[in-house]
Amino acid sequence: MTMERRTVLKGGAAAAVAGLAGGPFEGLLASPASALGPPAPHRALRAIPDKRDGIVRLHLPADFSYRSFHDTESPVTLDDGTLLPGRHDGMGAFRGRRGDVVLVRNHEVTNSPNTPAFGPGTPYDAQAGAGTTTVEVSPFGEVVRSYTSLNGTMFNCSGGVMPWGSWITCEETVNGPDVGPDFTGASNVSLQKPHGYIFEVPAGGQSDRKPITRAGRFSHEAVSFDPVDGVLYLTEDNFEFPSGFYRYLPATNPMRTGRLDNRGRLQMLAVKGRPNIHLEARQRMRATYDVKWVDIENPNPTFSYTPGREAPTTNDAALVAVGDQGRARGAALFSRLEGQVYDKNVVYFTSTQGGGPAEDASDDDNANGFGRGNGQVWAYHCRSQKLQVVYQAPEDPVEANRRFDFPDNITTSRRGTLVVCEDSSVDNYVRGLSRGGQLWDIALNRLHSQSTGRPRYGDEFAGSTFSPGGHTLFVNIQASQGLSFAIWGPWRKIGV
Repeated sequence: MTMERRTVLKGGAAAAVAGLAGGPFEGLLASPASALGPPAPHRALRAIPDKRDGIVRLHLPADFSYRSFHDTESPVTLDDGTLLPGRHDGMGAFRGRRGDVVLVRNHEVTNSPNTPAFGPGTPYDAQAGAGTTTVEVSPFGEVVRSYTSLNGTMFNCSGGVMPWGSWITCEETVNGPDVGPDFTGASNVSLQKPHGYIFEVPAGGQSDRKPITRAGRFSHEAVSFDPVDGVLYLTEDNFEFPSGFYRYLPATNPMRTGRLDNRGRLQMLAVKGRPNIHLEARQRMRATYDVKWVDIENPNPTFSYTPGREAPTTNDAALVAVGDQGRARGAALFSRLEGQVYDKNVVYFTSTQGGGPAEDASDDDNANGFGRGNGQVWAYHCRSQKLQVVYQAPEDPVEANRRFDFPDNITTSRRGTLVVCEDSSVDNYVRGLSRGGQLWDIALNRLHSQSTGRPRYGDEFAGSTFSPGGHTLFVNIQASQGLSFAIWGPWRKIGV
């Protein structure tokens, strides 16, 4: 999520485990929040100096190390001459040469008439300043080479690693010359193309800069892929409005073709017998729902406009143009769906402000975001088509602040531990959620500005991804002065 929207939110968020028992979700067994004790002693964090220069930027468990790289507090120039943008966000890791790791990294640069496309190559939209960079690094964060792999996109938030060797990057916007200004107030008149799509970026290569328009034009956040059924799952982070959970059924299986086609069908999750159920609302323990999917007839809405003039269609109207089609057919309402990951037939995804009192669906002016909770983690079982809440915030704000704070990006370790990035306005952690339901700290942001000395503890973590062998956790700081970290150590010792 962008800094501009995050700063309007209240502090606090989640950590009461809603609980699981048996069935497809067995393993993530949980307890009530009141039963959760303090982290085990070996999980306490301590100040660790950065291998890059000896400065303390993170607190980690004992025996862990890290190196930061591509720190844009000072200018960074890539091998192809790109001046590296900030806003490092979602990221995927792939096997590289000679034991190295290839990272494809998003840059969530916002809309601005003064932010043209970065890097070489023909951009999708020359007036859009976001995209992806690709970085080859050692398992210890030493940069081997780096370059622009996609440019001319907007608000590239998160995405997902595809098993055929690509990163799908997501635009968290519906801006375009056919849509009025978004929440930043910046004009869209200078934009050359519509936005709000997903793009494929081959690991170690270049994107073809062609949006997959059939997968929807909405405020995309993240994707994950089920290789068994050949289905792409998509989350929507529609800040002021209800969000949806979607799936894209490509016409051809990319496990065979090696790429995602643009001829598929988009659908939106609904709950059987419960049309327009408010899943942003607080859920009962072990709440489980049978799912059905409703078709989106027009996944790529565009709007009439006169070039050189502000478009008559408001940004708000464009933001709900896809989701409203699904809700007209009974699709479920979620709060701000963000990170997701596929692991052993289950898609886990986060709802940043879910778990509070139900919203009034008629309220179209949710200045603090749609959703009045501090966070949820959901699990969708692809084979049984069942949805269950697996983690939910306590309603007590003091307890929420102590335990967890706005879950965002999410990944899993090789052992199946969920690793969740926080998007707090105060302290930001990377947290672990064990199969036994225990929550603990993996990393704490203790950045300070090197020029002013001011704390940067409110800069969010993003882009958590493990190297293919599980040796290194790579994670970003999403800020105008962004940077990336490589973290390594005895993961098994801390249950990751």
